[in-house]
Amino acid sequence: MSTRILVVDDDASIRRTFERHLSEQGHAVSTASSAEEALARLSAFAPALVITDVRMPGMDGIELLRRVRADDVDADVLVITAHEDMATAVAAMKAGAYDYLVKPLDLDAIDLLVARCFEGRSLRRRAGHLSRVAAEGHGLGELVGRDPAMIDIYKLIGVLSENRATLLMRGETGTGKECIARAIHFNSPEKGEPFVAINCTALAETLLESELFGHVRGAFTGAVESRKGYFELAGAGTIFLDEIGDMSLELQSKLLRVLDDGEFYPVGSERPRNTQARVMAATHRPLETLVRDGLFREDLYFRLRVVEIEVPPLRCRQVDIPLLANHLLRKIALKLHRSIDGISDEATALLKSYEWPGNVRELENTLTRAAVLARGPIIGAEQISVGMLDPGHPGRAPRTVEGPSAAGFSAGGATQRPVLETALAAVEAAHVGRILEQTRGNKREAARLLGISRQRVDRLIQKHGLRPGSGPSGSES
Repeated sequence: MSTRILVVDDDASIRRTFERHLSEQGHAVSTASSAEEALARLSAFAPALVITDVRMPGMDGIELLRRVRADDVDADVLVITAHEDMATAVAAMKAGAYDYLVKPLDLDAIDLLVARCFEGRSLRRRAGHLSRVAAEGHGLGELVGRDPAMIDIYKLIGVLSENRATLLMRGETGTGKECIARAIHFNSPEKGEPFVAINCTALAETLLESELFGHVRGAFTGAVESRKGYFELAGAGTIFLDEIGDMSLELQSKLLRVLDDGEFYPVGSERPRNTQARVMAATHRPLETLVRDGLFREDLYFRLRVVEIEVPPLRCRQVDIPLLANHLLRKIALKLHRSIDGISDEATALLKSYEWPGNVRELENTLTRAAVLARGPIIGAEQISVGMLDPGHPGRAPRTVEGPSAAGFSAGGATQRPVLETALAAVEAAHVGRILEQTRGNKREAARLLGISRQRVDRLIQKHGLRPGSGPSGSES
C-alpha cells in the first residue's frame, strides 16, 4: 500500500520539519510551497495523503482540498492552520477533509493521524474489494448491498477474515447472519478447512450434543459405533452455531469449556479431545434478557461477545432491495430453468413499500413465486404477492398495487383475481410441501426456512392438506 505524503505549506521551515520527520517514519515525502504547485505535482507523485496549510498566497488550502475532491484524486487531505476558528473547521470538514488540526503541532499527534489515515485506506480498499466480490456473486454468497450499514459489515468481514476472534451476530431471522459467517470463513486463510453450520433449535439437546462433540460406542441406545462430532471434524475451520440463545444451560457449560480451553468430551467418553475450530454464533433473541432470567450463562455471553455484529433488517435497507431482488432472481431463474431478465419499476416499487418481517429469506420466497407465475422475461407487479404466507403477521399489512397493469389486484389481499389466487395457492402449497420434505417434517425448521411462525406452518399444513415430509395430499412434491 502506498504511503506517499505531499506536504503543502508556504513556510519552508515547516516543510523541512515535516519532510524530515515523516521520512524517518518510513513514508515517501514530497513538498510544495503553494496549492498551485501541489496540484501540478499530484499526478506524477500520486500521494495517498496531502497535508496542507490553510492560509497561503494565491489558492488557499480549503480550495486545494475542494480541487482534490472535485478531480476525484485518490488521496486523503489533512488540513492544518494556525487560526482556530469554527468557520474554517466547518468548511474543511464539509469539503471532505480527513481531519483538521491547529498549530502549534504535536508530532506524535500527527503520527497518530497519519497511521489512522493509512489504516482507514487499507480497510476501505478491502471493503471495496469485498463489495466487488459481492456484486460478482462470489466470496460473499448472498451478501449484496450498498447501504452504509452493509458497507460497515463488509469492512468487518475484511478485518475478521484475517484473525480467528470469536464472533456473535445479532439480527432478525432471515437477515443473512450465516451468509456473513460464510463470507468471513471463505475469505480467511482457513477457507480450505470445513465450514459447519448448526441450527441449535433444529435438534433435540442430546442429539445436538452428539452432533457437536461426537460419541463413543455404547454411549446411548443406538450408538452402535463411535462417531466424531463437528468440533473434531471441522479441524481448523469454522463452527457456526445459529440460534445460540436456544441452547440448553447444560450444553452451554460444555461450549464454554471449548471456548476457554479448546477441549470437549464426546458423549460417553472420559477422555477429552482438542479442537482448533473457530466459533461464530448468531441469535435473534435478546441474550441480556436471557441472562437476567437465568436462561443463558453470563460467562458464556461475555465469552461469545469478543466481536459483535448487528445485522440490520431488510426494512432498514430499502436502497438495497432492488439490488437484492435482481441478484436473487438470477439465482432463482437458474434453479427453475426460467429466462428472467429483470423486474418492472411497478414491481420494484411494491417490493420497496413492504416491511419484510421475514427479511431476505421472505424476499427470496416472494421472488420464487413471482418467477413461477411470470409469463415473460420481466417480473411484473401482478406477480408480486408480498406477505402471502402470513398475512396476519404483525407488520405484514398488504400493499395494493395501483395502476392499469395491476387493476383489481391487491398483494396478499382478498381482491386478487380468482385465477391468480388459485395459482398462488398452488405455488404456496407446493413450496411449503417441498420445505417440509426437505426438513423431514420438522415444523420448527420449516418455519425457520420459510421465515414464518411455527403456528403458521400448522395452519398452512391444515389449509392445503399437507403431510409433513410430502407435498399436497394425494401428490408427491
